[in-house]
Amino acid sequence: MLKEFKAFAMRGNVVDLAVGVIIGAAFGTIVSSFINDVLTPLLLKPALDAAHLSKLEDLTVLGAVKYGKFLSSTINFLIVAFVLFLIVKAMNAAKKKEEATPSSPPEVPTDIKLLTEIRDLLKK
Repeated sequence: MLKEFKAFAMRGNVVDLAVGVIIGAAFGTIVSSFINDVLTPLLLKPALDAAHLSKLEDLTVLGAVKYGKFLSSTINFLIVAFVLFLIVKAMNAAKKKEEATPSSPPEVPTDIKLLTEIRDLLKK
């Protein structure tokens, strides 16, 4: 059962799907961070009254641009993508190693064995 699971998990389609889902989720955080932390505050900034922007607390409450959160989301995405790259690379190397390992030669059928024995006896 464990061998079947390994064969299932190592199939290309399953790995591709898993990588796609993980990268999609990580990229989704970048997009939502860009919208919530960069774009929306920039659009709201002209609408804010200049008197409200004088206090540091109001900047956070009223929607100051949070480049740090966006940058953090981007760095997290890059780390996740790099780790997935290493995992896929290791899986491909393991698959190549498995394919390169020579398998035992196929067993000779009994009729061929008998014919070989007869040939050898006739040579003697």
